[in-house]
Amino acid sequence: MPRAAAPSAPRFEHRTDAGPALGVGTAVPRLSWTVPEAEPGFVQRAREIQISRAGETVTAVVESHEQVLVPWPAEPLRSRERAEVRVRVRDDEWSGWSEAGVVEAGMLSPQDWTARFVSPGALGGLDRPAPVLRGEIDIPEGIVSARLYATAHGVYEAELNGRRVGDEVLAPGWTSYPNRLRYQSHDVTELVTAGRNDLTVTLGNGWYRGRLGFLGRRALYGDRLALLAQLEVTTADGAVHVLATDESWTAGESQVVYDDLYNGQHTDLRRPVPREPDGAVVIVDADLGLLVAPDGPPVRVTGVLPAVAVWTSPSGRTLVDFGQNIVGRVRLRTRGHDTGHEIVLRHAEVLDDGELGVRPLRTADATDRWILAGPGEVALEPTLTFHGFRYAEITGVEDLRAADVEAIAVGSDLKRTGWFDSSHELLNKFHENVVWGMRGNFLDVPTDCPQRDERLGWTGDIQVFSPTAAFLFDSTGFLRSWLADLAAEQLPNGAVPFVIPDVLHGADPAAAAWGDAAAVVPWVLYQRTGDLGVLAAQLPSMRAWVDRISALAGTDGLWAGGFQFGDWLDPTAPPEAPADSQADPDVVATAHLAHSADLVALAARALGETGTAEQYEKLAARTRDAFAREYVTGGGRVLSDSPTAYALALQWDLLPNAEQRRRAGARLADLVRASGFRISTGFVGTPLIADALTAAGEVGVAYRLLLQTGCPSWLYPVTMGATTVWERWDSMLPDGRINPGEMTSFNHYALGAVADWLHRTVAGLAPAAPGYRSIEVRPLPGSRLTHASARHLTPYGPAAVSWERAEGRFRLSVEVPVGVTAAVHLPDGRDFPEVGHGRHEWESADPFAEAVSGRRATVRDVLDDEPAWRGIVEAAVSAGLAADEAGVAASLRAHFDAPASSLVDALVPGDVVRGAEELRRVLGAAFDATNP
Repeated sequence: MPRAAAPSAPRFEHRTDAGPALGVGTAVPRLSWTVPEAEPGFVQRAREIQISRAGETVTAVVESHEQVLVPWPAEPLRSRERAEVRVRVRDDEWSGWSEAGVVEAGMLSPQDWTARFVSPGALGGLDRPAPVLRGEIDIPEGIVSARLYATAHGVYEAELNGRRVGDEVLAPGWTSYPNRLRYQSHDVTELVTAGRNDLTVTLGNGWYRGRLGFLGRRALYGDRLALLAQLEVTTADGAVHVLATDESWTAGESQVVYDDLYNGQHTDLRRPVPREPDGAVVIVDADLGLLVAPDGPPVRVTGVLPAVAVWTSPSGRTLVDFGQNIVGRVRLRTRGHDTGHEIVLRHAEVLDDGELGVRPLRTADATDRWILAGPGEVALEPTLTFHGFRYAEITGVEDLRAADVEAIAVGSDLKRTGWFDSSHELLNKFHENVVWGMRGNFLDVPTDCPQRDERLGWTGDIQVFSPTAAFLFDSTGFLRSWLADLAAEQLPNGAVPFVIPDVLHGADPAAAAWGDAAAVVPWVLYQRTGDLGVLAAQLPSMRAWVDRISALAGTDGLWAGGFQFGDWLDPTAPPEAPADSQADPDVVATAHLAHSADLVALAARALGETGTAEQYEKLAARTRDAFAREYVTGGGRVLSDSPTAYALALQWDLLPNAEQRRRAGARLADLVRASGFRISTGFVGTPLIADALTAAGEVGVAYRLLLQTGCPSWLYPVTMGATTVWERWDSMLPDGRINPGEMTSFNHYALGAVADWLHRTVAGLAPAAPGYRSIEVRPLPGSRLTHASARHLTPYGPAAVSWERAEGRFRLSVEVPVGVTAAVHLPDGRDFPEVGHGRHEWESADPFAEAVSGRRATVRDVLDDEPAWRGIVEAAVSAGLAADEAGVAASLRAHFDAPASSLVDALVPGDVVRGAEELRRVLGAAFDATNP
């Protein structure tokens, strides 16, 4: 019997769709596979790849242990060429053959297109109904295969002989249109018939011509919609019959009288459907060299949610709750209305005094309108727009039934690859909210928010969230495409726009943490997938960005002055000034220069570019020296004395010696204690603070911060009913009012970046080599969790870690995929440096089995004893000494090193507090009860 099971069918590049990989944009697609199981000790030493194409089969045997993104081993594919690929692997003997994977090349050269972009001549103006274009072709008997290659200036929906082509939504999506335009490849063999065939395509404004950004601009890329389509039908005699867009096509108007991504879609069903549009089209000059095949999956419908409640608001409006904040549209079934009857749907994420809370939408109308054609039953669902919402207000439908309305979730159809679970229900709900936030905001580009007049690919958001994204979903193809746009939009001087694709066009958009996406995101993708191709493609962009900010730093090595977002949305910042954070912006900027220079050096070394690596290593070292000289004291204090400043310095090796690092870690932990274990970081510090506390040996403080439910905290929104991650820590105030700031979203993923710490540290599953070729299992359990687990579909197969604490024991289970080794570290200090594939279990004493006893030596010790501290807080708040835990902790900030016995006097100093004697008595009793 073979020592290994047959591998999985090969995967091509980063394509994840089930079935054939159509329209691949390279002639030499790399191959990956997994080995589902193997005997202990199995190691792949060779692979054999069999490629069948055009009736011929070739094989290639290579002595290698590689099984992820291995080179194409045969002659390059030609445009449109199809191949079947099988693989088997060998240790001492060959495994069985895998199932065949099917790959088909797309249009690899502009010369492959005979089609031209066409636009409706007198129709389809900016404020006119959505145009419909039509072409026809006669096909003889004996159809073997048919492909439709298409793209548009705007978005398109195609029908062939009255049947929908594909299941994509808002195709071709949003790219940097002046530099890159994706096209789609559709297998339409089942839709083509012998005889006359009609291809009709509806065009919408989409990102190309609709509103984009918060400045109210339209038609940023052009004022004319256009279609490029090429239908190729192969018959049994080998002939290829082609219908390509040209002057012979005709144009008409659809029933969609208005469409916009921000404002919604208006449809008049009384208008005749243009079965045979007869208007003329015109040729539009366009560079076909800009056409590219997709790297990742398209936008699709990813879920359907039923209405969970229908009721009447205080003002008499009909409201619907779908129970989940999603991105998509509403599908409504209605009947019995007269011709001309209007139905209006408005959307919002939250309620405000019992009504639809539309203020956070700013100027986005988010309204769909329908004018009906008669009393028959009809399903109303817009397809040329999308909204971010949990609630809908529906006008024009009496006695609406919950069964008649549902929410349709749309987004890039990413494959789920990561899961987390624990014994803490609120933490699990938070993690679920992170997943939903990513699902909604990864809509062709990684947007900041999906609902208001913005929805842009902000670089800072994805920079901090990319590790979490890479764990939760297979987002590599998606982000590779976005990075290609980033490189294309990068300014000649290397500056990176704040948003990609760039619709803001800032004069010099160099801002720390935002532009650093150019360096961080490629490195994250390499670490999580092992794809050196990402680094090779992006290294020039990475270098250009670091060169730009190095030039801004000047001769002293400090990046100081100029515009910065800083630690954006630090919770202490005023609602109207989100950049006004505790962390000094120069500290933030210089830290990012050092970090990105390090990443460029690492990327260059991975690619074998030694000279480049040494250049940026020297830059990073110079910047670290400048940071320490200017911003760090000998005792480890960092300028601005803020949690984010310490997190940056600790995580990015900006402190010169061990004693400074020790004292900086202690100071960070004390700042968290002084805040009452409430969060005090913004976009920059939030992804780092838990790791920084962990590295400082303050895991208990990190858990206290993680599991805090007071505002601001990660779990506070969960207690307020959130179903996605909010933009602000207090997007909704504790009294249920919406944050008064002009910028407030209830679906932002950036502050959910701590989920990566949940995966790596709470559960204990982390990559130890690029692509998870080796993994590190190092769970650090917390006293309030009795179990936690994480599972990830690595490029080599599923890896999983699960632990539980029960009956005085700690039990750890680990699953290691074939081709991977694991280093396992138990909380009791035992290490297992090289664990092979398979399932493994360990057991030890529960690190929290015995409660710590004895008196607390210092005030700090009291804060760190959660039950004791809770009793003190309850007594202090009841006595009116503070409003909440944060207030009590702030009163003790200067007394952490004092003896625990002085805590009461610190809270009630002398006789300056009215009723001091009684307050001391109450607090003293609480202290004695909790501090034996």
